[in-house]
Amino acid sequence: MTVAIYNTQNGKKEPFSPLEKGHIKLYVCGITAYDFCHIGHARSTLVFDMIVRYLRHKGFKVTYIRNFTDIDDKIIKRAQEQHTTTEKLANRFIDAFHEDMESLGNLPPTLEPKATDNIPEIISMIEVLITKGFAYEVDGDVYYKVSRFDQYGKLSGRNLEDMMAGARISINEQKENPMDFALWKSSKPGEPVWDSPWGGGRPGWHIECSAMSRKFLGDTFDIHGGGKDLIFPHHENEIAQSEAATSKPFVTTWIHHGFVTIKDEKMSKSLGNFLTIREILEKYPAEALRFFVFSTHYRTPLDFSETAMKDAEAGLDRLNTCLAEIAGLPAQGDPAQKAVAGKKNIGKIQSLAERFTKAMDNDFNSAQALGHIFDAVKSLNSIKQVLTVVPAESDLELLRSGANTIRQLAGVMGLLQQEPAEYIKNKQQRILKELDIVPDAIEDLILQRKLAREEKNWSRADEIRDKLLSLRIEIKDGPEGTSWQVKI
Repeated sequence: MTVAIYNTQNGKKEPFSPLEKGHIKLYVCGITAYDFCHIGHARSTLVFDMIVRYLRHKGFKVTYIRNFTDIDDKIIKRAQEQHTTTEKLANRFIDAFHEDMESLGNLPPTLEPKATDNIPEIISMIEVLITKGFAYEVDGDVYYKVSRFDQYGKLSGRNLEDMMAGARISINEQKENPMDFALWKSSKPGEPVWDSPWGGGRPGWHIECSAMSRKFLGDTFDIHGGGKDLIFPHHENEIAQSEAATSKPFVTTWIHHGFVTIKDEKMSKSLGNFLTIREILEKYPAEALRFFVFSTHYRTPLDFSETAMKDAEAGLDRLNTCLAEIAGLPAQGDPAQKAVAGKKNIGKIQSLAERFTKAMDNDFNSAQALGHIFDAVKSLNSIKQVLTVVPAESDLELLRSGANTIRQLAGVMGLLQQEPAEYIKNKQQRILKELDIVPDAIEDLILQRKLAREEKNWSRADEIRDKLLSLRIEIKDGPEGTSWQVKI
């Protein structure tokens, strides 16, 4: 089945076919490096990590470019506040970003160019725009003339005349039109500066991405992505610059993911609901955050809450528990034993890959794809519950085949990358740490219960068992004594 992608520019899902057979060229707008990354950045990087993984899973070669804006008004302001250089500040947060991406388990892009490493390409594109009459210089600043680009607004669906009617221009504004935007900014005293035909200055934000995407992917490429907040003005301006400079279509497919809110409110430092990736990963495993993000379709708004994260972690626990139990089954089954797996469960397990692919081919519907995985897990658990001590050979083969398929498909989302038994062990250790209880204390309570049982003090024995259960400690009495495990 062909992958269908919702194209922002057309407002509809359409079959996707790369310009070069078998090779997809993708550009995603990266961070402005002046602070630690928040959950909004996490969603963006996770969504495109998932998309790249899936396209490669489908057999495509994917060239994935994600840039860094390392010179910008915000970076200059923050560097001045911290009495450092823009270069040191930007590099510090680029390093922090890479640490966050590694913690999240994201694959690295093919290239991660910095704006400041591509100043010659930026200047060259601006010169072309001036020569073609799409840009003009005023006292060292260069502006793009939006009125010259007939299709301005085609991505966002905005009308230039309506935008101009609602715009305001200050008395000292040098622009010919209030909607014109900066391609090059002359530097103020104390700011970073690069030489240009228009004097010392630095690039505007929008031109950076146009120049870098063209350098690494060509005049026209397959997919450009980012958050919905970038549709206007950033991506609209990229189209205007690039198509004016090259006289060619800029991008064939635009992908934009939805916003992230916290308790249905826009994330904001002023509201005190601003969460960094690092803060979230202090409380939850990275795969729980991945699971949370992929449980909602990428174009749908995503509301972050503690309840939602706990639900995501519980789902991850369920997957790992099922796979760990299957891994612990006997090495061989009994060929003579009657199979317990029914047609319905067999069908759900064997059709998983097909159903998963159908969901992901439909505009990367990760939420539906996860639903199919859990449907298969439900069937696996149903079979496990009625297995004999030595299961039938066919049942074992079905369970192991299903478990392998689940791990393979979940891997397309960067999930289940750890051995299930190791995941459960780490989760149990984390629970003990959170409960502030050590194994010796648990063993002591089990010994007290043993003594109470020997004295036939059943109420005391039950009291200890209940106390252990309240601490999420399950105990099991057997011929060799009492064993315990942490309930995840």
